[in-house]
Amino acid sequence: MQKPVIDRMKPVAICRYSATEGPGYFAIYLDSKGIPWREIKVDRGEPLPSDPRDFSGLALMGGAMSVNDALAWIPGMLELIRSAVSMDVPVLGHCLGGQLMARAMGGVVTGNPVKEIGWGRVVVAENEVAKSWFGEMREFESFHWHGETFSIPRGAQNIASSEYCANQAFSLGRHLAMQCHVEMTPQLVRTWCGEWQKEVASLSARTQSVQSPPEILRDLDERVAKLNGVARGLYDRWLSGLHVTP
Repeated sequence: MQKPVIDRMKPVAICRYSATEGPGYFAIYLDSKGIPWREIKVDRGEPLPSDPRDFSGLALMGGAMSVNDALAWIPGMLELIRSAVSMDVPVLGHCLGGQLMARAMGGVVTGNPVKEIGWGRVVVAENEVAKSWFGEMREFESFHWHGETFSIPRGAQNIASSEYCANQAFSLGRHLAMQCHVEMTPQLVRTWCGEWQKEVASLSARTQSVQSPPEILRDLDERVAKLNGVARGLYDRWLSGLHVTP
């Protein structure tokens, strides 16, 4: 009898760059689907995979550092992404992960006009690529925590934007990069709020794009539950492109 596809699937590699910015809801989603995954703790010096084909897909999480920082692991991470894309191994990026994807694919990462921290509306682009990822959804409330932004690499398509950040997501084939954080759980949000003061200390004045912890935590469980629904749709679409072991 032929084994189920899940039993023949290589694990998804999840690259973590900060102890407080782990896979969150993405790991919960994979577990619910019975998809194996392996967390690579880059922040603890764990080595990057030498061959992306050892995994069914490559997921990249967030982090407070910049893609433009002179960190020892960044060149290897960029090369891993380029290899995965060239081998058609699906790549999924969240915030810093999306910026790493943009840089690896030939885009640039620069300062966003303002920091974007807290809950905010994301508008889905009116194109067929966006529809293939979001279906009939036209907008949704997402969580944000970033001060930089990526350009859209050549050949990729912008599929979402927000009031404070023109490039919230792009897609290139089966690869998806996001600036926003759809992977949030209530616990992750609470943990990040503990870093709020440090994050906004350098601002000369707090703008409307930066919410306070009380604003962020209002109706938290309900907001996260709705965001999880958005994430499920995106992850379902990404999952359809995962590589299965022959």
